[in-house]
Amino acid sequence: MKSWIPFPRVEGRASRQAHCDLPMGTFEREAGREGFFGPATQFHHRHPPTGWSHFDGPLRPRAFDLNRLEAVVSCPFTAPVVLHNAFTQIRLWRAQGAMDHLVRNTDGDQVLFVHGGRGHLFCDYGHLMLRDGDYVVLPRGTAWRISWEPSADGPATVLMVEATNDAFGLPVKGPVGSHAIFDPAVLDVPMIDEAFLDQQDEAVWRTRVKRRNRLTTIVHPFNPLDAVGWHGDLAPVRLNWRDIRPLMSHRYHVPPAAHTTWLAGRVVICTFCPRPIESDPGALKLPYYHSNDDYDEVIFYHRGQFFSRDNIHPGMATFHPAGFPHGPHPGAYKTAMEHARKETDEVAVMVDTRDFLEVGDLPAGVEWDGYADSWKTKAE
Repeated sequence: MKSWIPFPRVEGRASRQAHCDLPMGTFEREAGREGFFGPATQFHHRHPPTGWSHFDGPLRPRAFDLNRLEAVVSCPFTAPVVLHNAFTQIRLWRAQGAMDHLVRNTDGDQVLFVHGGRGHLFCDYGHLMLRDGDYVVLPRGTAWRISWEPSADGPATVLMVEATNDAFGLPVKGPVGSHAIFDPAVLDVPMIDEAFLDQQDEAVWRTRVKRRNRLTTIVHPFNPLDAVGWHGDLAPVRLNWRDIRPLMSHRYHVPPAAHTTWLAGRVVICTFCPRPIESDPGALKLPYYHSNDDYDEVIFYHRGQFFSRDNIHPGMATFHPAGFPHGPHPGAYKTAMEHARKETDEVAVMVDTRDFLEVGDLPAGVEWDGYADSWKTKAE
């Protein structure tokens, strides 16, 4: 375990406090390590750090309109891979009706985030109802299927995040206590209820098992979801963003790490929920420009207007790989610093990965090729 080199210093014109009371006419950029948990320095620049004229090479901010992934598939493991590395896979699954088979992910824990749709999850442990905004954390090896309810809005849409060869847990919440952000008592587990018992039958059932990213089908002459009870401390859990109460400070913009929801060894999932915007005159009122050079950042936009972005709508995702400073769009920065908005209405899922992400094989038209140019408008 390394020990970082400690030498807090102040050079030139600098604020006394990070993210507050910036020197007149400057833009703050934080260079930090270990995803906002390690040492960091705040620079005060004359120009916005995102005021580039163009990128030349493969490294750049990227955005995807995942609404254009229209293919409906029954098996979640055949859904398109949006981004991936050796330690995670991020998929966008569109589905409708009842799955006619079970699935098991033995490559790692699986998080489902229901972007749209209502349905019934049946798994080894029982039955859970699902609605928009639900997270479900499925322990590695759990057998499950979903029966989606018909909707005038079309197929259900689910963001899937895998912790490959790893497990998701809860972050340590430190001095704010274990009940902060969300009380673990709001986590729901599957029930052995009437709906679960009614789906048990003696028909032939197939289970598609993902192992080393390859699928194997196991056939049973009965429904393997035939448990009549269980006891223990391992089970899927459900959490809806509406039960999350984000940490806030009216005098200081808290870092994204304060919104951590699920945590694996090399993957972090955070949830941005509606909250009041900082009201102190000297406080930054939106995410600060930052160079988080140890993590790649992905944000999936679920609903509302994301207050640090322009021209981003629900169902889109942005990808900011490590290697360049990123932060708010010029228009969003101006609006925030004028305190024109008093609260956010956004709901978004952020996935930070400790290892470089690769973009999946996506159809033409899904990526917004001009996204890197959307910072060119200068802040007034």
